Amino acid sequence: MKNEKLRNVAIIAHVDHGKTTLVDEMLKQGGVYREGQETVDRVMDSGDLERERGITILAKNTAIQYGDTKINIVDTPGHADFGGEVERILKMVNGVILLVDAAEGPMPQTRFVLSKALELGHRVIVVVNKIDRPDQRIHEVIDEVLELLLDLDATDDQLDSPMLFCSARQGICSYSPDDLGTDLKPLFETILNYIPAPEADVDQPFQMLVSSIDYNEFVGRIAIGRIERGTIKQNQEIAVCNYHDPDAPAKKAKATAIYEFDGLAKKPVTESTAGNIIAMSGIGDITIGDTICAVDTVEPIEFVKISAPTVEMTFSVNDSPFAGREGKFVTSRQIRDRLARETLKDVSLRVSEIEGAMDAFNVAGRGEMSLSILIETMRREGYEFQVSPPRVLYQEIDGKKCEPIERLVVDVPSDSVGSVIEKIGSRKGDLVEMTPVGDRMKIEFLVPSRGLFGYRNEFLTDTKGEGIMASVFDSYAPFKGELSRRATGSLISFETGESVTYGLYNAQERGSLFIGAGVPVYAGMVVGVSPKSDDITVNVCKKKQLTNMRASGSDDALRLVPPRQMSLEQCLEFLADDELLEVTPKSLRIRKSILDHEKRMKAVMKARK
Repeated sequence: MKNEKLRNVAIIAHVDHGKTTLVDEMLKQGGVYREGQETVDRVMDSGDLERERGITILAKNTAIQYGDTKINIVDTPGHADFGGEVERILKMVNGVILLVDAAEGPMPQTRFVLSKALELGHRVIVVVNKIDRPDQRIHEVIDEVLELLLDLDATDDQLDSPMLFCSARQGICSYSPDDLGTDLKPLFETILNYIPAPEADVDQPFQMLVSSIDYNEFVGRIAIGRIERGTIKQNQEIAVCNYHDPDAPAKKAKATAIYEFDGLAKKPVTESTAGNIIAMSGIGDITIGDTICAVDTVEPIEFVKISAPTVEMTFSVNDSPFAGREGKFVTSRQIRDRLARETLKDVSLRVSEIEGAMDAFNVAGRGEMSLSILIETMRREGYEFQVSPPRVLYQEIDGKKCEPIERLVVDVPSDSVGSVIEKIGSRKGDLVEMTPVGDRMKIEFLVPSRGLFGYRNEFLTDTKGEGIMASVFDSYAPFKGELSRRATGSLISFETGESVTYGLYNAQERGSLFIGAGVPVYAGMVVGVSPKSDDITVNVCKKKQLTNMRASGSDDALRLVPPRQMSLEQCLEFLADDELLEVTPKSLRIRKSILDHEKRMKAVMKARK
């Protein structure tokens, strides 16, 4: 039996193709807001970091009522590093809306999320978005989408997917590429007619797969998923089991509260039936991939194991001379507890303790982006710690050492093509294809993940800030040989103190500085970048010796070049193998792992032998 009054649909797309904006408009036109109620743009991006960066990090659930049908909508992340989120969410829905930018066309993440949806046999509604862009190329993008579907071995039904054309910002949609439309009615109608209603076997024992976890200070962990069969009532006894852990006994629990999604809120209900997406609290240590079922019928649902992480960093207690000055949480126990809490929400994250090191942890994730978001979140919560440069995780396949390879797509002005191909070539990347798009060029490469560390800044310089780059994990391939990480050296502070104009003036002749005057520094801290490959020690605390011939006021004529301000991602990209990033709520300081100049020189000489 099908529940015809219900549809479950996910919106999938590449970063910045307009998913969250489209959900905004669907909520407005689906009558979620009262008349005259103040509305917020990108209402689904509720986290501070999501709003600042304009990206979706965690999948969000919402629901609208269209006529007498309830449509559950899941807004998914578009960034490759949050792919673990997307894979799980697709298990909850019966169809997807694939959003493609009318100018950019399908990008690497479009391929990734679409392949996952097709593997699950989902029906796809293709929506070409941003048709009001002046550089739109709708007809070419239609062909590119069809080629992508063929490429991914779509079934005949999936190749026959309906195509709609819309401008999410204006809230309009139409069936024809040459017609603008007036509202989103064509989209709602297509969802009702094309996306199948969920199967609802109400008479069977209750069963539900946990696809997502929410966390609330008051009730703890909240399990979110679609009821596969049966009915759940409030305060009902339930059992929790896991497909990948068949020998473990089922844990007993109680469904203390059940919620269905209604607009932007969770609505408490006393019971819910098969086909509905619900949230449930009352199970303390529930995790993603667990199956919640009736006590007398314990049957775990098969669950695709989340893809393994590809990048790792070491988080350790801050041991610099300035340790403990700015942070609220500084001990290894506090950092350990915080990382353990993060693994409850983020299933693609792995945290392990390092043997013999009491105060350091290996944290592995899907990519630099997901790890940098974790670092920034912890920093804002008042944590103080230090992190190592990112490293890729190798695997042994058929006795060979293999490394993760990324599929990189760049969209660059024609005059930058040469330098981009040359740089990617030096990073062991292979060119796959080139396609001219107007006066720009779209180039696809397969490049080792470690080859992309620290490349974004160079790329923006080479393309004069006009290039767009996006990558997604492709596969593991045999190790491609050594790579030189960084061609430049660091300017290192020689002594501890406060930076002075006179010392900085002398130091800036050696390279570009990261700090201005009046900044506390310590010996071994990196204060700038040197154009040469070797590190240079500089004394930025050096004061001018005053004699009775010279007045202190004559220093005013010294002109300092403004220091280079670096974001968290730029700091992580800059790190050399023997450097660490000190992260505190107020500061980001790059430092050498060995602070003492003499010991550091001995270590360098030893490494060269």
